[in-house]
Amino acid sequence: MKKILLIIAVLVVIAGLVTFMVVRQQSGYTKVMTAKIQKADLATIVSGTGQIRPKTFVNLGATAMGRVTHLFVKEGDHVKRGQEVATIENIQQEASVAGQQAAIAAAKTDIASYIAAEKTAQANVDHAQADLEQKKLDWDRAQGLYKAGIMAKQDFDAKKAAYDLDVASLAQSQAQLNQAKAQTDSQRGHMQTAVATLRANQDLFDRTIAVAPFDGIVTDEPIREGETVVEGIQNAQGSTLMTLADLSVITAEVKVDETDIVNVQIGQPADVTVDAIPGKVFKGHVTLVGDQALLRSSGLATSTQTSGTEEAKDFKVVVTVDTPSDELRPGLSTTAKITTAHKANILSLPIQALTVHTPETPSTGSVQAASAPAKPNAKEETGVYVVSKDAHGKLRVHFVPVTTGITGATDIEVLSGLKEGDEIVTGPYKTLRGLKENSLVKRDTEKPPVPPPGK
Repeated sequence: MKKILLIIAVLVVIAGLVTFMVVRQQSGYTKVMTAKIQKADLATIVSGTGQIRPKTFVNLGATAMGRVTHLFVKEGDHVKRGQEVATIENIQQEASVAGQQAAIAAAKTDIASYIAAEKTAQANVDHAQADLEQKKLDWDRAQGLYKAGIMAKQDFDAKKAAYDLDVASLAQSQAQLNQAKAQTDSQRGHMQTAVATLRANQDLFDRTIAVAPFDGIVTDEPIREGETVVEGIQNAQGSTLMTLADLSVITAEVKVDETDIVNVQIGQPADVTVDAIPGKVFKGHVTLVGDQALLRSSGLATSTQTSGTEEAKDFKVVVTVDTPSDELRPGLSTTAKITTAHKANILSLPIQALTVHTPETPSTGSVQAASAPAKPNAKEETGVYVVSKDAHGKLRVHFVPVTTGITGATDIEVLSGLKEGDEIVTGPYKTLRGLKENSLVKRDTEKPPVPPPGK
C-alpha cells in the first residue's frame, strides 16, 4: 500500500514539474491564429432585395362605365396582341354605330341619285348647246337673206325669236346643271359629317371592348362578370379589369444601399435568387441604375419630400434575367447579388487580419520598442502583423503597412506590402488589436469551437 502511495506521489510531482516547465516555457508568448498569403480569385459583391417584375406590364383599365358582360380570359391565361379579353355592356353604343352606318348608306344612295341628276342636267346642256348652234346658223343665214331682200320680215323675226329662245334654254340648262352639282356637293358634306359621327360612335363602342396591347399573360383579374366598372384613376377599385404582363423579359427590381450604389454600373453580372425557389440561381445583368434616392422607410423619392429629416436611403437597380423561366412569377421576393469587380489569381489576405497601427517612437532594443510611446501627431496606418523567426528561432510579429484593392466576401486584394507565402496573424480579434511590434507569439493550433445547430 505504501509503495502504491509512493508511486502516485512521484507521478504527481513529475506532472507538476512538467506543467511548471511548460508554463515557464510559454510565459511571455501570445497565442495567435495565422494564415499564409496566397493567390485567389476575388469578386466584390453588392446585394439588394426586392421583387420579380416583368419588364413590360399594364393594368388594363375600364374606358367606359357599365356592367361587365364577358370575360374571355382568366388569371394565368396567355393572350395575343389585339385579342379581345373583356366586354362591357354596349347596347346603346352599338345601336348608335348601326344607325350612323345606315345614315351613311342612305347618304351614299342620295349622292348616287344626285350624280345621275348631274348627268341628266349635263345632257340637257349639251342638247341646248347643239340647238343653239343650229339656231345661230339659221339666224346668221336669215340676216343675210333679209338684207338681200329675199326673206320676208315675218320669217326673219321668227328666226331671231328661235335663236333667242335657245339662248335662254341653254342658260336654263346650265343653271340646272349647277344646281345638281351643288346638291351633290351638299350631300357629300352631309356624308362626311355622318362619317365623322360614326367615327366618334365607333370609338365609344370600341371603349366597351378591352383588347390585349401585347403578347403576355394575365397575372391578375379583380373583376367578375356581372360587376359594374367605372372610368377612374388607374388602379382604383372598380376601374381595373385585369393586369397583363409580358413575361418574355423578366427583371429583378431591387433596392441597393446608398453606400454601395456608386460601384454599380449597367452591364455588370448578377446572380438572382428567389425565396420561393431555394437552391436555384438565375443569371442576369444590370440594365438600369436609378439616379433618384428613395427613402427606406416609405420608398418615396427624396425629391418629393419637403422634410429635412435625415434617414437611410436606397437606390433602385433593375437586373434583367438572361434566361427567363416559367417559375419566375411577378411579385416574388428576390435577392440580387451584383458583381461590381472581379480579379483572378491575385494576392489576397483575410479581411480580419487587417488592423490599424500607430507608428512608435524609435528606441534601442526590441523590448523597449514594444512599449515605446507613439510619435506625436503620427498618422494611423492600415496593415497586418507578419510572423517571422528571430535569431533565436522564436516567433515574433512585425507590423507591415499594406495597400489593398477590391474586397471579396472574406478576403481583400493585396496591392503592395506583402508577397506570396508570407505568414500573417489573423486573430483572435482581441489579441490582434493588442499586439505590439516585435511581440513573441505562438501559433494556436486549437480549432475554434463549433456552435451547436440552431445557434
